Amino acid sequence: MDFVAGAIGGVCGVAVGYPLDTVKVRIQTEAKYTSIWHCIRDTYRQERVWGFYRGLSLPVCTVSLVSSVSFGTYHQCLAHLCRFRYGSPDAKPTKADITLSGCASGLVRVFLTSPTEVAKVRLQTQAQAQTQRRPSATWPSVTPALCPALTACLEPRPTYRGPLHCLVTVARQEGLRGLYKGSSALLLREGHSFATYFLSYTMLCEWLTPAGHSQPDVLGVLVAGGCAGVLAWAVATPMDVIKSRLQADGQGQQRYRGLLHCVVTSVREEGPRVLFKGLTLNCCRAFPVNMVVFMAYEAVLRLSRQLCT
Repeated sequence: MDFVAGAIGGVCGVAVGYPLDTVKVRIQTEAKYTSIWHCIRDTYRQERVWGFYRGLSLPVCTVSLVSSVSFGTYHQCLAHLCRFRYGSPDAKPTKADITLSGCASGLVRVFLTSPTEVAKVRLQTQAQAQTQRRPSATWPSVTPALCPALTACLEPRPTYRGPLHCLVTVARQEGLRGLYKGSSALLLREGHSFATYFLSYTMLCEWLTPAGHSQPDVLGVLVAGGCAGVLAWAVATPMDVIKSRLQADGQGQQRYRGLLHCVVTSVREEGPRVLFKGLTLNCCRAFPVNMVVFMAYEAVLRLSRQLCT
């Protein structure tokens, strides 16, 4: 049931957090945005509400599998560690056991999420890439009065028509390596962030459990889940910035030769603060998203226990 509960929780989380994820990616990959509200206003003005949901279909289709594998891997690793170290899978794990299991859960995710992350980032940043490649402003100043249809023809067509078309195009133009672009940064992001994620959730649940009870109440789960998400994204944001830049770096001329070159170039051009671009937005998005994820996850597990008894 851990796999099923994780799948349901993941879908609920995507539904809540995707618009802010789009804003986060654009802030991280586009230097022109000076603030969160600047990005939101610009996106809405140019693309309306649909702009916040670019590339949504692929994450919705895949997040159930990814979240299922993530939660299932965590609990299976934890059970095997407890069986190996203490002789029983039901033994109380130590913080080190939880940390190792969470790290393993994050690393497993990378092999499933890297292609979908590439497609998501490319679709989310596609409008900005087209704007940068748009013809000189001298053309639009003359042609609209003469022939509006000609102006429409001059507008660049989108490189990617949807998530699947994006994956096929990237694979054809950049090979299999293109689908796993930024996976080194993704490995670094997921490993320690998921270790933090599950460790902080477990510790907070213990602190918020009322005396005489074995589990926290609904409010405790909501608070623990939200805080765990915030802490996980706090440690993940630097590598998330680098991951987004590496994955977006395929539309036009490539700027970065690899992980280290991306870090050095970004810090040299924009200062150390660039590694924390989107941190506020990540944390604001993480709290409600992970409240929903863990609430759905725990609700499914409790319902399954009730049905089995």
